[in-house]
Amino acid sequence: MRRIFAIADLHLGFSLDKPMEIFGEGWIDHHRKIERDWTSRVGEDDIVIVAGDISWGMRLDEAMEDLKWIDALPGKKVFIKGNHDYWWQSTSKMSQRFKSIFFLYNNYYRVDDVAICGTRGWLLPLSEDFPPEDAKIYRREMMRLERSLLQASQDPLITRKIVAMHYPPVVKNMEDNGFLQLIKGNNVEEVVYGHLHDRDSWENAVQGMFSGVNFHLVACDFLDFKLKEIVIV
Repeated sequence: MRRIFAIADLHLGFSLDKPMEIFGEGWIDHHRKIERDWTSRVGEDDIVIVAGDISWGMRLDEAMEDLKWIDALPGKKVFIKGNHDYWWQSTSKMSQRFKSIFFLYNNYYRVDDVAICGTRGWLLPLSEDFPPEDAKIYRREMMRLERSLLQASQDPLITRKIVAMHYPPVVKNMEDNGFLQLIKGNNVEEVVYGHLHDRDSWENAVQGMFSGVNFHLVACDFLDFKLKEIVIV
């Protein structure tokens, strides 16, 4: 029996002068809170989805201390890129450096019969005047999610799918968009996402069952710096 957990928005900066307490008292020593919960609950055979905004580093060398810290924690980690993860490089180059981190980008990760698929995502087209530059990125991210889901669908061992994104793929009062169509059309059971950090955004976040899919907001400050268990495999 293995468990799949998720958390997002760790915003680590061990090698940088980036005090997180400017975002609120809850962020004081937030990495210690995460570490305490992680080490008490996650076994070596478990999987933790880390859904973006992992490190403040602008380059891989600036992020290395943060990534090594995560690499040393229990379990296998599946990373999704966030909008602040400027250090992100080619998956082949990064994968060589870490023993327990899988970089999810135009691919998928299999856990027994479960596929973890995903992409970063982007802003949603909430109005007709959606800027063309955002529309271009939005379409590109949809293509990446589609590619990830297609690869998983071609794996005969897969019977269940989880989608991990950094940006929310849907918000309240928005019935449909390209991400949600892909999620529903590929029989995805669980979706995890982060990015949202204020109470208004949390109140408008889709959580629980929506359109036949179970959605989880896993931004670490929303979860009081604890991991959320998603499924048991």
